[in-house]
Amino acid sequence: MKILYINALYSPLIQGGAEISLKAIAEGMQAAGHEVAVLSLKPTGDLSTEEIDHIKVYRTALKNLYWPFEKIRAGKLDRMFWHARDRYNAAMRQVVKKVIEKEKPDIVSCHNLVGWSVAIWDEIKAANIPIVQVLHDLYLLCPNSDMFKDDASCDTQCFSCALLRQKHKKLSGKVDAVIGISKFILRRFEQYQYFDKAKKYVIYNTREIPETPLPQPRAHDTNFTIGYIGTLAEKKGIEWLLDQFKRLSINAQLQIAGGGKEDYERFLKAKAEGANISFIGYTDPAAFYKTIDVLVVPSLWQEPLGMVAIEALAYHLPVIANAVGGLQETVIEGFNGLLCTSEEMNSLGDAIQRLYDEPLLYDTLVKNTRKSVEAILSKQRMINEYSTVLNETIRGSRA
Repeated sequence: MKILYINALYSPLIQGGAEISLKAIAEGMQAAGHEVAVLSLKPTGDLSTEEIDHIKVYRTALKNLYWPFEKIRAGKLDRMFWHARDRYNAAMRQVVKKVIEKEKPDIVSCHNLVGWSVAIWDEIKAANIPIVQVLHDLYLLCPNSDMFKDDASCDTQCFSCALLRQKHKKLSGKVDAVIGISKFILRRFEQYQYFDKAKKYVIYNTREIPETPLPQPRAHDTNFTIGYIGTLAEKKGIEWLLDQFKRLSINAQLQIAGGGKEDYERFLKAKAEGANISFIGYTDPAAFYKTIDVLVVPSLWQEPLGMVAIEALAYHLPVIANAVGGLQETVIEGFNGLLCTSEEMNSLGDAIQRLYDEPLLYDTLVKNTRKSVEAILSKQRMINEYSTVLNETIRGSRA
């Protein structure tokens, strides 16, 4: 089977979990004997080819107003014109045509389409090649990919999203199979009647994380290190976490790992002044998890999966998470972590306080963490499931 993967970015250009997962998928499928190529974006330059860890990678310049993957936020007017062009970017379709003519794939697996736009679906189908669309985020419903506005998750599409996505539902009928990285994200698109002709699957992303020893039982009132790792953005709920931590009077410290837009990072650091809060920037996740006692995932938006929660659980760390999106599929109240809700703001601080005050509860959660995600922590499981879907899709297209 010859597979072409299309995503906004590819290693070493990594913005989030989608890029990490795609790299694992591409390498795993090639190791399984399939022929693999990846098509992704770069800020400038002509179509080029390179090899990244034995994977052939095409990169092409994004043909839009600006490169969106910068730490400096573009102006509002520029963002508006960028999204307008990204509704259906015919110029990007032509790049896909060139690569398809050169590679002649049996199937195309599309991942994050930001920058590419749904125009590439038309080009793939024009070449009579089946499409598998993997849903990592809400881009096909919302230009910002998150359905998050005015500091809250959107229950329905707002007017601007509906306008900029008015043709996407119809065009999704060109997709042969759709894969959600969680049950939640697949249901979200089914709610809007997307992919009505596609076969539907759920395949959880994975990380290969070696088994580590259980931590020592906690003693009452000992120092407690709370951690956050990920993008620093409004939708991630970091302001909520800072406020809740600052209202507590416990022997604890808060470590914030990751980065975001420069102006927002400055705002967060100013907000944290005077409290035992450290911003440590980008860091190795494996090393970070070993320095904390609990991970907090306070996301305000509907996280499609929340891979950091799975990673933390694999390292025997209880997780406190906002009960939204795919986080509810892995963080189980009272079993491997605690759930809170942004509708009750103090529920986050109360959950932290509870784990600090109740070392027996903490130790019970720790014992359940790794085993609660053990089935997910198999790269071979993920590769086998993707291989099955791609093979079934090819057979179905030839029937």
